[in-house]
Amino acid sequence: MIVSGKVEALIRGLPKAELHVHLEGTLEPELMFDLARRNHIDLPFPSIDAAREAYRFNNLQEFLDLYYQGMAVLRTEEDFFDLTYAYLKRAHDDGVRHVEMFFDPQGHTERDVSFGEVIRGITRARVTAESSLSMSTKLIMCFLRHLPESDAFATYSEAEPWLEEIVGIGLDSSELGHPPSKFARVFQLAREDGLKTVAHAGEEGPPEYVREAVEILGVDRIDHGNRALEDPDLVRRLVDDATTLTVCPLSNLRLCVVDDMRSHPIRKMLELDLKVTVNSDDPAYFGGYVNDNFMAVHDALTLTPEECMVLARNSFEGAFLDADSRAAYLDEIRRYAEQQA
Repeated sequence: MIVSGKVEALIRGLPKAELHVHLEGTLEPELMFDLARRNHIDLPFPSIDAAREAYRFNNLQEFLDLYYQGMAVLRTEEDFFDLTYAYLKRAHDDGVRHVEMFFDPQGHTERDVSFGEVIRGITRARVTAESSLSMSTKLIMCFLRHLPESDAFATYSEAEPWLEEIVGIGLDSSELGHPPSKFARVFQLAREDGLKTVAHAGEEGPPEYVREAVEILGVDRIDHGNRALEDPDLVRRLVDDATTLTVCPLSNLRLCVVDDMRSHPIRKMLELDLKVTVNSDDPAYFGGYVNDNFMAVHDALTLTPEECMVLARNSFEGAFLDADSRAAYLDEIRRYAEQQA
């Protein structure tokens, strides 16, 4: 990857928030093998290298099949602590100051792992990172959209004792054939309980899915949203509403959402004044954490330093932060920009 030394240094030191990362998608093969040994689980891979080789897929469904297979090693509170803290340390090294992480409880409770076991481990890692790494973190509970809405309601009931640890709900997994409107009632319940709402839409699904997420689910952010560009009226609405899009460039490339990083729509999104951000999605599987994603789009599109700054500012402006915290992070970026001038 060809990135000028000056811009690479700017990206590495740039304060940023990550708003689209799946904890289960940060499971590196080395940790997968460690947890498998700890929990006496046989993996279908003879070695770490073989596991990495298996991290090759042609579309979203092939990726999801591998992703759910990897989850099998996550069994105990300690496993979820190790998974979460390993990611947070890696994000901290990339200059990430604030993280809003997704987790998929249905992928665990269906394996007889209790909801409490999952969230206790994640919460303990968040508390540890906030004190030892000076990061702020929030947690978003996602529903698996290939399952019925009744399952989402059941998961929401399991989460109710833990809602103080959860800032919002989201929607992920197989997009095609599972429109956002399928989950209208459970999203309404979450909004009534004061939770924020986000949804994956417009990655493989059509722009109509983005419109449904906005108009029917009433989401605060759109995860991905690439195909919204096919609908000029929808783009105008997203701009007028300052709706944040959590875009994941390397994920888009690996899942064939774009054929080549040079054709990635992120510059067009910036030119249209969309509130676009850069995120890593499932970095263990897609080959890059947040700085790798910044560098990939810079290499392909020659983003300017100011465009990188805009992307970072957008990440804090789109985060579920209180006004004082947001202002403090934006001031960090301002001071950083002055140092680079």
